Amino acid sequence: MKLRQNPRLGETLYEETLENGLTVKLYPKSGYHKTYAILTTDYGAIDTTFVPAGQTDYVTVPDGIAHFLEHKLFEKADYDAFEKFGQFGASSNAFTSFTRTSYLFSTTSHLKENLDILLDFVQEPYFTTATVDKEKGIIGQEIQMYNDEPDWRLFYTVIGNLYPQHPVRTDIAGTIESIAQITPEELYQAHQTFYQPSNMNLFIVGQIDDPEEVLSWVSANQDAKDFVAPSDINRSLPEEEADGSDIIPYRSLEMPVTRSKSMVGIKGLTDFGTGQEALEMKIKMNLLLELLFGDSSTQVQKLYEQGILDDSFGYEYAIQRSFNFITLGGDTDDAQGLSDALINILEHYQESPDFSEANLALVKRAAIGEYLQAFNSLEAIANQYSDAFFDEVSPFDVLGLIEQVTLADLAQVAAEFFKIEIMTVCHILSEVAQ
Repeated sequence: MKLRQNPRLGETLYEETLENGLTVKLYPKSGYHKTYAILTTDYGAIDTTFVPAGQTDYVTVPDGIAHFLEHKLFEKADYDAFEKFGQFGASSNAFTSFTRTSYLFSTTSHLKENLDILLDFVQEPYFTTATVDKEKGIIGQEIQMYNDEPDWRLFYTVIGNLYPQHPVRTDIAGTIESIAQITPEELYQAHQTFYQPSNMNLFIVGQIDDPEEVLSWVSANQDAKDFVAPSDINRSLPEEEADGSDIIPYRSLEMPVTRSKSMVGIKGLTDFGTGQEALEMKIKMNLLLELLFGDSSTQVQKLYEQGILDDSFGYEYAIQRSFNFITLGGDTDDAQGLSDALINILEHYQESPDFSEANLALVKRAAIGEYLQAFNSLEAIANQYSDAFFDEVSPFDVLGLIEQVTLADLAQVAAEFFKIEIMTVCHILSEVAQ
């Protein structure tokens, strides 16, 4: 096995790629009684147009199929995976993002048995027309619930403004209309294409007394199965205007809210991939946003004092395969005033009293502290890994990258992103007030 060591943490990450292409990474944590395992495939909600395994032509499947597939894999002809995990003392879950799907469990015992359950239920699909039709009703109710949620509508309206063509504009769960079209055949097709071992990785963290033994358990499980030969995965995405000229600058919605909601979105025009370049950009952007909009920001504090924003205010930088964007906003009595104030801070970042070497040193110190603290949480390590470290980077790389960031780096990032022509605004206004 390949070893990655972090002397500052005194810990080691073990890595191995099996003959069938499955990447296995083991992260022993001394002093822990629990073990957390997460199996991730590089397949998510945006992957709706692709060439199926063994074919040559592109197909387009209904929105929401990756999320639907995640739900259905737990149910088999003769057992339910949730119940089987419970029999061996494990709790399990799964989630689908725009670009990945992950299945996980945590346990304090029976690690081998639970690893077999995880690998088996994910890699051995079972779908029938009856079970698929039943799931449509369940997921349809979930979709309707989110459609009635103002924050959810605010977020997806902003993303739709930024990406009028890209499938990231669509709810990960799809729409009631799109999931109604899903068939068992399409689920099998997607599974065969994207759930091949070479497109997946298994990350195990926690009580691992003997990494070689745990790897042998996984290898034995995989050796007992027949997989089709690995093949390249070809995906296709709609063309977006390279300069962002197709961005919708403003939309508003009326909903039954007691206070208005305001959000600003910014579209990243550069695709940073999923490796170290993307990780570096994520670190720089998070530091930049913390400088300008974090708890210590004097300009944000003024907006609190003026009553323009409250503790619902937040910001996020999302960077995944084929897209990256910033969102920031919250509840307010003055939707226009809040979005105008946020855009003003963004456009005049260099004049901000918060944009300084001294403040950057403080923000970096806090980020390093949060990073080190996160290594006390098995769930945080594994979830961070599945989200951001799919390629040849590891959680160990983060500390050094934070330390290297300079104010000049952040100025360069701000100059690239903080442009009015790649921004959008969405307001949700109270129906009562209209």
